Amino acid sequence: MRSNSPKILIYSHDSFGLGHLRRCRAIAHSLVGTFDDLSVLILSGSPIIGSFEFRSRVDFVRIPGVIKLRDGEYTPLSLHLNIDHTLAIRSSIIEHTAKVFDPDIFIVDKEPLGLRGEVVPTLEALKDTDTRLVLGLRDVMDDPEILRHEWERKNVYPALQSLYDEIWVYGPEGICNPVEGIDLPEGIEEKLRYTGYLRRSLPEGAETVPKPSPFGEEPYILVTPGGGGDGVEMVDWVMRAYEARKYPLFPALIILGPFMPAASVAQFVERAEHLRDVEIIRFTPQIEPYLANATAIVGMGGYNTFCEILSFDKPTLMVPRIVPRREQAIRAARAEASGLLNVLPIDAYPDPDLMTEALVALPNAPRPSAAGVENLLGGLELIEERVGEIFEENRPGQSEQKLVNF
Repeated sequence: MRSNSPKILIYSHDSFGLGHLRRCRAIAHSLVGTFDDLSVLILSGSPIIGSFEFRSRVDFVRIPGVIKLRDGEYTPLSLHLNIDHTLAIRSSIIEHTAKVFDPDIFIVDKEPLGLRGEVVPTLEALKDTDTRLVLGLRDVMDDPEILRHEWERKNVYPALQSLYDEIWVYGPEGICNPVEGIDLPEGIEEKLRYTGYLRRSLPEGAETVPKPSPFGEEPYILVTPGGGGDGVEMVDWVMRAYEARKYPLFPALIILGPFMPAASVAQFVERAEHLRDVEIIRFTPQIEPYLANATAIVGMGGYNTFCEILSFDKPTLMVPRIVPRREQAIRAARAEASGLLNVLPIDAYPDPDLMTEALVALPNAPRPSAAGVENLLGGLELIEERVGEIFEENRPGQSEQKLVNF
């Protein structure tokens, strides 16, 4: 029997990087801050989820990790098992957790069927219950043609039609459309709800902590490749500009990310030792204070970095990747067209002159707020509003009682 306190379960496959985990964590923290009796449980395959702090009433279940190989196949991260055995274990944990937790809402992040279909049994088990089934999509998934082929190959459309009740798009309508160019079967488009981007803020208590900067009171540019696994070229390009030193530049603080290859980390650290105005941090789970105190930001264009750029309203240079997905390049191009930031295509790498010119101009570039785009950062508020509506729909008697008590 379902408890009186509301519960939300969030699934994130997290084979690589920080994007899925940080997005799910932001949503969970926002919701428990709004609903004081809510519990949120995150199912994640991230190997570093334990490095992050979670608010009270948010917890996680770590499922066995997998990584994606260059050929597109998956392999277990740690277990000495074949991938099918590992996925069977993951699927069993996901389904059993969902049945015992008995959530009011089950949110699946990005992958409609989960990794290799692992979340389908859970969706089917919950479909005939009172649990509301929600798919959460980024503002951009990939090049439309590539995404269409991928969804057709995985046979995603039947799940979108018959299993999911709603599809939340974590971006404002009008800038990006994750299903643009895809001829969706009947009934799916009506399930789409655009939320706006997910606002990020300083962690609790961060306002009282001294400004985190290796440069003292001197202004700096923050360089962040996100998780770092695919950010070697961008970081190398920035460092080449500082090594060429053709013009005066603001100091650079580079946060490499936990997934950057160890050999690249060692090389960057060694190079930075010869540069008086470049400092390197390997990884921090709390990047927000560094973003808040930076003069400007250089990033790759991942979803979370983009939300942070908008939230802290910093002049930004994006250097988006174009493989294995064009997601970042599409987002960056749309953002530049909307006047939110500037873009330096990775195709121009490793020309140090181009990067130097971009870094010289960056601190004086307009902030994103100057573009005047409506509903940029209303995502968390709209999610909270919709979640409240679902709770009321599921428990009309409890809703009336709360009003009486209030």
